[in-house]
Amino acid sequence: MASNEEGALWSILGYLISGLLIWGGIGYGLDRWLDPHHHWFMLVGFLLGMGASIYLVWLRFGRE
Repeated sequence: MASNEEGALWSILGYLISGLLIWGGIGYGLDRWLDPHHHWFMLVGFLLGMGASIYLVWLRFGRE
């Protein structure tokens, strides 16, 4: 049972980090392309990535 819980922990951590990296990276790219002096798109990307990651974790692990 501990091995299954450890695997779930790594999956959750992977979801959270990948959401931040992917959506934050998209926001960063939009910031550099459209307006290099403000970082609104990166902030929105981080928030969107974290929200989407938490939602995916809830869908996968929270409804049991």
